[in-house]
Amino acid sequence: MGSALLTDHYELTMLQAALASGAAHRRAVFEVFARRLPGGRRYGVVSGTARVLDALEDFRFEPADIEFLRAARVVDEPTLAFLADYRFSGNAYGYREGEAYFPGSPIMVVEGTFAEAVLLETVVLSILNHDCAIASAASRMAHAAGGRPLIEMGSRRTHELAAVAAARSAYLCGFSSTSNLMAGYRYGVPTAGTAAHAFILLHDSEEDAFRAQLESLGVGTTLLVDTYDVAKAVRTAVELAGPDLGAVRIDSGDLGVAALEVRRALDAYGASGTRIIVTGDLDEFAIAALAAAPVDGYGVGTALVTGSGHPTANLVYKLVAREDASGRLQPVAKRSVGKPSKGGRKWAYRRTSGGTATAEVVVTGEPGQRSAMVADAADRPLLAELVRDGRVVGREPLESARERHRATLAELPSMAHSLSPGDPAVPTIFN
Repeated sequence: MGSALLTDHYELTMLQAALASGAAHRRAVFEVFARRLPGGRRYGVVSGTARVLDALEDFRFEPADIEFLRAARVVDEPTLAFLADYRFSGNAYGYREGEAYFPGSPIMVVEGTFAEAVLLETVVLSILNHDCAIASAASRMAHAAGGRPLIEMGSRRTHELAAVAAARSAYLCGFSSTSNLMAGYRYGVPTAGTAAHAFILLHDSEEDAFRAQLESLGVGTTLLVDTYDVAKAVRTAVELAGPDLGAVRIDSGDLGVAALEVRRALDAYGASGTRIIVTGDLDEFAIAALAAAPVDGYGVGTALVTGSGHPTANLVYKLVAREDASGRLQPVAKRSVGKPSKGGRKWAYRRTSGGTATAEVVVTGEPGQRSAMVADAADRPLLAELVRDGRVVGREPLESARERHRATLAELPSMAHSLSPGDPAVPTIFN
């Protein structure tokens, strides 16, 4: 099944009315942007572009889709005929994955006829709003971890397909691995995991459970030590595995205090190389609070897959330019109170000084005018070509996006990494 029915009813009724009025085939430019960042955050992170490109390639109304729309009387027969032949033949540009964005950043621009482009609104927003929200949270968590590895393990706390996308976005933004095997299969994200409390409870004793795990997985495994008594479990673990035990995991209690006590015990037993992994309702704030604790890695679940309290990036998909009777593109903009937009086809650039980002420069005009409208020739272009005449041209490896995100974080001013609410770290300048 394609992605065409991953849309809203009113996209098709708008199409029907536009076909009837003759306006459906006017050239149009739609733009994806956020009016504000959620929760006073200092920056957002672009993720999901690759998934949008996949969805665009699959955006076809199959015979079964047409029959469903006909039976439900969603649109009339001329509109169904249009949909049966639908193929996006326009262009798309966008910020690359891993790049930071700010209020007003045109993170994706879709050009085509109104009929072609309006149908993509819902699927584009559903992907980008989810993935950007997860990426923005993951980036804050990775920075708070200070180089300590993070495991994404939130699959059981969200929709089964959202879990796969969340694992991808987390890896893009610095997580080292995921528990989700589909993310490993589909996107090449490294997978990790050993055992849960059920495995301990299955056996007649904690010692029996540890022994079974060690015999099967080797001394490099991670033993879960908080099922009963942590101090006793650590002693049993080292007695069975010896000083080369790979790691222990703590999933409950005061993690900072527990980690300190476990570290002292491991060192006393000669297992100074055994790592301590902590899990259990962690978010960026809890991770930051554990910065001074003897913790070697974190497992993050619920907070990650729910965007750490902000499960959507508040992105919108708005018409910003349309063809007039003379064939020229004219800016259009919504003027309603609280939801204004800026008309015109946009181009975006990152301005830096001494290697630090100082402004997001957004200019309006036709492509050939770009160079004349940018005040500083050193400003870095942010919009890359993604789709040309309906053909995807902007795919890239996930590892490239990971590297871009590392470079982007290094470019942001230090205030961007504050966890307290505040203004965007980089102002957006419209020219």
